[in-house]
Amino acid sequence: MFRHTKLLQFEAKPEKPDAVYARKLQELIGGAFGEMTVTMQYLFQGWNCRIEGKYKDLIMDTATEEIGHVEMLATMVARLLEGAPSTVTAEAVKDPVMAATIGGMDVQQAIVGGGGALPADSNGYPWNGKYIVASGNLLADFRANVAAEAQGRLQTARLYNMTDDPGVKAMLQFNLARDTVHQKQWLAAIEELKADGLEGDIAPGALLDEEDQTHNHTIWHLSDGPDGAKGASWTTGAGIEYLMDPEPLGGPGTAPKPDPALFGTYAPLQDAKGTAKGKAKEVKNKLT
Repeated sequence: MFRHTKLLQFEAKPEKPDAVYARKLQELIGGAFGEMTVTMQYLFQGWNCRIEGKYKDLIMDTATEEIGHVEMLATMVARLLEGAPSTVTAEAVKDPVMAATIGGMDVQQAIVGGGGALPADSNGYPWNGKYIVASGNLLADFRANVAAEAQGRLQTARLYNMTDDPGVKAMLQFNLARDTVHQKQWLAAIEELKADGLEGDIAPGALLDEEDQTHNHTIWHLSDGPDGAKGASWTTGAGIEYLMDPEPLGGPGTAPKPDPALFGTYAPLQDAKGTAKGKAKEVKNKLT
């Protein structure tokens, strides 16, 4: 159950309207790392969490806060669009959509949103549920959460430097602070998962004994120059070996003959090694 409190978590009042900046701010609402993404990411992580108690409560507390962040940003966008598009262009431009276009605002904010925020990014691309990560593995999810908050804070910092409006900057200062603490909490929660014996360093910790032991401690040197191997923390410090001249372990990556009904272009010059037909021919040749 969710309840809506009719007060914003932090004030969202610009000093003056700015339709162009309202479009930019859409990225923090419906972009890949916007507030809609972390809202839905944390909600589904919480709903999918199989452990009642501190971890689930932390996820749901943060998810519910993020709903409020969407509301703050949507309110700010609506207030930045006050009077738009009529105030952002010359009075000679009578058509509101033409005025929006010339003024640099998102025309969909005029056509679809009626002067309000949209569930979309700064280019008007609709928010997509594929942006979220909710796997059921808390270690993997919390690491994804750190990355999401880092990217969101990065975009907030960039937008902070794109405005001189004191009201907008004050709200973004609050958002920056919340992104900071959210990164800290997920990093701390990762360490607590380990301390509680629920997870280790690798996600997931299963099948470590069954994986190919030859290849679970090597970095393949596949870019020019020797600098990669100079990273002490991921070589000797982590027990990882840098293979400076790795060799391919498989045969040619040629696809087998296509189904004739698919009309794929095919020339039967030779059967690729690694395919069922190629292997059969190889065995036949050895026998003869």
